[in-house]
Amino acid sequence: MKTTFYGLKLNHICDSLAIAICLLILLSLPASAVSQISELEDIEDSVIKIYTTQAAPDYFTPWRLLTPRQSSGSGAVIKGNQILTNAHVIANASYVQAQKHNDPQRYQARVTFVSHEADLAIITIDEPGFFSDLKALSIGDLPDPLQEVSVYGYPIGGKTLSITKGILSRVEQQVYAHAGAFLLAGQIDAAINPGNSGGPVIVNQQIVGVVMQANAGGRAENLGYFVPPSIIRHVLTDSTDGVNDGFPDLGFRTQTLDSPAAKAAYGLKKNQDGVLVIKVFEDSPAADTFKENDVILKIDNYDIAEDGTIKLSKDLLTDYKHAIDMHHIGEQISVTYSRDGIEDTIILEAEKALENYSLVKGDQFDQTPRYFIYGGVLFVPLNMNLLKRWGNDWRRAAPVSLLQMRNEWTSPERSEVVVALQVLAADVNLGYHDWRNWVVESLNGRQVKNFEDFANELKNNIQENVVFENRNGYQMVINHSDAEKSESTILDQYRIPSAHSANLFTD
Repeated sequence: MKTTFYGLKLNHICDSLAIAICLLILLSLPASAVSQISELEDIEDSVIKIYTTQAAPDYFTPWRLLTPRQSSGSGAVIKGNQILTNAHVIANASYVQAQKHNDPQRYQARVTFVSHEADLAIITIDEPGFFSDLKALSIGDLPDPLQEVSVYGYPIGGKTLSITKGILSRVEQQVYAHAGAFLLAGQIDAAINPGNSGGPVIVNQQIVGVVMQANAGGRAENLGYFVPPSIIRHVLTDSTDGVNDGFPDLGFRTQTLDSPAAKAAYGLKKNQDGVLVIKVFEDSPAADTFKENDVILKIDNYDIAEDGTIKLSKDLLTDYKHAIDMHHIGEQISVTYSRDGIEDTIILEAEKALENYSLVKGDQFDQTPRYFIYGGVLFVPLNMNLLKRWGNDWRRAAPVSLLQMRNEWTSPERSEVVVALQVLAADVNLGYHDWRNWVVESLNGRQVKNFEDFANELKNNIQENVVFENRNGYQMVINHSDAEKSESTILDQYRIPSAHSANLFTD
C-alpha cells in the first residue's frame, strides 16, 4: 500500500521539498558565490579525458612495432573547437578518443597539430554538437611566484575529474622529457601522476600552463612541471597554417663566461658580461657572421649575464635561449656581440633549426625507423629512440661507444652515425656473428657521411668486397656477390618483410 497525503505520493513531496531547500540555499548565497560555482562547472566541463592506443616502432627490430598499449591523458577546450593536450599523450597513436566530463560516451578524435619539441598537441572532434555545451578556456599570463594554481585532469586511480592545488615554485629553462628540447617550464608542488598529462593549470578561470611531466628519478615528491603560457602561445600561433615550423635556432653554441681571466682574454670590459661562442654551424643564420671566441652580449633588449641568463621580469631569470625561442620563423633578431673588444650589433633572420646539431638525432615520433640489411648485417642510423630502447637506465645500459656520439657535433663531412646493430647469422657473415652495436666510420675507405649516402653506396657497389671499418681500425668484410645472393634466404629465415625501410631509396 502506497502512502499518500491529500492525494500526493510521499516521495513526490520529498522531491519537492528537496528542490525547495536547494532553491532556498542558492537564493541565500551571495551572487559572487553563485558565479564561482558556475565558473567552476564551466572549467570542469572544458577538461577532456583522452584515450589513446599507441604502438611505437621497435628500434631493435625496426621492421616491427612494439606491443600496442592503452593509455590516457587530459586536455582542455580552447577556441576554434580545439582541445589542447600534450604531444606525448598522442605520440605514435593509432587511435584517439575523447570523453567529456560526466559523459560516458567516447568520441573519436583527430590530431590536427603536433609540436613534439614543446610537448603540445591539438586535437579536435568531428562529431556534430560535441563542443556546443563546452566553454573554450582562454590562455592567461604566467602566475607570480608562490601564487596558488589549480591542476585539472584525469590521473590514474579513478575515472572522475581530479582537481589538485599547489603553488608556482620556480620558472626556468628545463629539458622537456618527451623530446629533449630545452625550453621554459614552470614548476609546481601539486601532485602530478600518469593521466594528468595534458591537463590545464588554471588561475582565474584561464589556462596558465599545460601539465607535462613529474619530477624524474623519484628524488623529490609532489613536484611537477608545466608548459608555460609563452610557449603555448608560440605553438598556437605556429599552428595557424597547419605547418610546424618550431622554434628558431641561430646556429651557434656557447659556454658561460664567469671567469675574470676569460673575460679579459676575450676583450670584455669590467662592466660587460656575456657568453662565449664555441661553435658555429655551417648553413645557419650565424654562419657568415659569428666566429668562435666571439662574445654574445645581448639578444634583442635582453642583456646576457655571465652565467648565460637574461632577466624576463623582476623575479624571473632564465637562459638567454628563451629570447630566441619566442621569435617565429622569418622574424628579425637583434644580436649584440664583442669581437676582440670591439662591440657590434647585427640583425639575423630567425630560421628553422637544422635537423640536428649533434651526430645523434633527437627523439622521432610518428615515423617509420630507417634500416638497411646487407649481407645479413642490420645497419641503422643512431638516434635517441635507439638509445632509449636500452630501458629507463639507458644512460648506463647503452653501449659507451654509442653514448659518446651524443657529444660530437655534425659537420659537412659527417652529419649522422651509422651503426651495425646486429648480425643475422648466415654463411655470408661467418666470423662476425657476435658483432653488434658497432659504429661504422668508413665504407670501402670513404668516411660515412649519413645513413642515406651509406645505403646508396652499398646498393650501387661494384667492388668485389665491401669493407666496413670502425674508429679503431677493426674491419668487417662482406663479399658483395654473396650478399646479393643470400638476401632473400636471410629475409625468409628471419621473417623480415624487406631488406630496407620504405622510402629509403627515392629512385
